[in-house]
Amino acid sequence: MKNCKQSPQKNFVEFCSNIDSSRVCECKSTNLSCISPKEWLTCQLGVWKFSYSKQDIRDKKVHPATFPLSLPKKFISLMTHENALVIDPFVGSGTTMLASKELNRNCVGFDLQQEYIDLSNDRLRQETLFSTDSQQLAICDDSRNISDYFKTNIIDLIITSPPYANLLNRKRTNKSRRNRKNEQLHKIEQYSQDPRDLGTLEIERFTEEFGHIFSQLLPLMKTKSHCVINVPDYWMDNKRYTLHINVVNIMREIGFELRNTIIWDKTNLVNSIGIFGYPSNYITMGTTFEYLLDFWKPE
Repeated sequence: MKNCKQSPQKNFVEFCSNIDSSRVCECKSTNLSCISPKEWLTCQLGVWKFSYSKQDIRDKKVHPATFPLSLPKKFISLMTHENALVIDPFVGSGTTMLASKELNRNCVGFDLQQEYIDLSNDRLRQETLFSTDSQQLAICDDSRNISDYFKTNIIDLIITSPPYANLLNRKRTNKSRRNRKNEQLHKIEQYSQDPRDLGTLEIERFTEEFGHIFSQLLPLMKTKSHCVINVPDYWMDNKRYTLHINVVNIMREIGFELRNTIIWDKTNLVNSIGIFGYPSNYITMGTTFEYLLDFWKPE
C-alpha cells in the first residue's frame, strides 16, 4: 500500500484556501442548522441507530472499518448549514465526503494511504445524482499537517472515526464469533504499518499523538463549531481499554468542551456473536455499541 508524501502539496493548499464556506441560507445567525423542529426532535435521544445502504462499503478487503453514510449525514444536517466546511482528518473510504456532497457542504478529507484517497475520490465521481455548488476533495497527507492548508476560524464541523489505537494491529482470533473460521481469522486488518499511523500505537502514545493533532485543529474551527469523534472501547489481553475516556480527557486538556455523549447502538448491524467469556468471565461485547463524542470549540 502506497503511503503519501510528508509535506503539504501546494495545489491543494490553494484549493483549501479558496473554499468559500459562507452561509447561503436565510436562517437566523443563532441557528445551529437548517433542520426543522421535527428533525431536531429525532436527535434528542442519546442512543442512535444507523443502517447501511447500497452506497456503503461493507467489504473489509476494500477498507477494514467504515461507518454508514447515514451517520455523518445526520451530524452534518444537525450541526451545519448548506455550504459549510466539513473536515475529516481520517477520511478512509470517503463516507464523510459523500455525505457532504449529498447535503451541499464543502468537505476536505485527509488520509495517509493513497489507496484510500483514490477510493474516496472515485466514490465522489460516481455519485452523479447530486449536483451542487459545494466542493469536496480527499488529500493524501498526514493529519498533523492540516493546519498548513487552512486559515484560522474557518471550519464548521469536524467529524471522523480515527484508528482505534492498536486494536486492529494484531491477528484476529474471532473468539467472540460462532463462526470462528471465517476469512478474518488470523488476519491483521490494520490500515498500514506507517509509523505515522495512529493505528500502530499503544493507547498511551495514541492519546498523546491524537491530542497533538486536534490541538492544531482547534484554532482552525469557528467558535461553537462542533467536532464529532466516533470511538469504541475494546478488549485486549484480558483487559478493557477505555479509549473513549482517553479521548475525552485529552480533548478537554487541549481546550475542547464535551457537549454530548451519544451511544451508537450497533445491534442491528452485528452478526454471529458468540457467548464471549462464558461461563467464568463476564464481558460485554464492544462490537455492539460505540461512542459518538460531540465536542465544540468554546468561546
